[in-house]
Amino acid sequence: MEIRHPLDTRLSGLLRGNSRLRGVFSGLPSPAIVEMCAYAGFEFIIIDNEHGCADLETTENMLRAARASGIIAVVRCLPHDLSRVLDMGAGAVQIPMVSTATQARELVEQVRYPRVGRRGSAFSSRAAGYGAFGGMEHTTRSNEGIALIPMIETPEGVENAQVIASVEGVDAVFVGPNDLAHAMGYDNNWTSQPVEAAIEKALRAIASTGKCAGTVALTPEAEDKYAAWGARYFANVATSIITQALRKAASRGQDGISIQY
Repeated sequence: MEIRHPLDTRLSGLLRGNSRLRGVFSGLPSPAIVEMCAYAGFEFIIIDNEHGCADLETTENMLRAARASGIIAVVRCLPHDLSRVLDMGAGAVQIPMVSTATQARELVEQVRYPRVGRRGSAFSSRAAGYGAFGGMEHTTRSNEGIALIPMIETPEGVENAQVIASVEGVDAVFVGPNDLAHAMGYDNNWTSQPVEAAIEKALRAIASTGKCAGTVALTPEAEDKYAAWGARYFANVATSIITQALRKAASRGQDGISIQY
């Protein structure tokens, strides 16, 4: 019987490719939502533990659902949760509010095992198959396969986008438009010209290093615009998609429905 390794390391290779990748943020603490996103055809789901309410046990079960249904799972979390999220078997992590190369290098240290980083080693975790895939096999698989995606969400991060992306061990950089707009003094208006100019500057800087650039794309038109600036990794928002569908159903298809990210 073929056993599927619990640690899904597909994303790091895809981030080095040329194709567009489409996924969805979900802050809903639900393995069923993970499966639904897989069956809908998304390539990845970002389990949002920055703004979502899933506890660690639920997060692990969401990772199981992703592995079983075939969708790639990324966990957005704060740095203090990294070691536990990685031991649960996250094959990719996305970290908010990274504004300097120093911060990015610190994240690389946390994500990679020695001799690359300083992540604490334990082979009893789900990531190592509870010991079934421990030892140097697990260490090598993790160091080579786990994708690290810092998020740029401040003007300082925009200015440092190229050096952040250039840090060895960073696989992609994601520009968070909503927080960037707030940080620039434009509230949630991330389609304003100054914020769009900052997004374009960051995406082009990231792409210039050969690393994958990503951002939120809520429409095909937005995706095409950001792709022209160098982005390939695009995320929509599950709760917005669901709410929009529910409102459409409640209004019997009336137009004029507006969803805020």
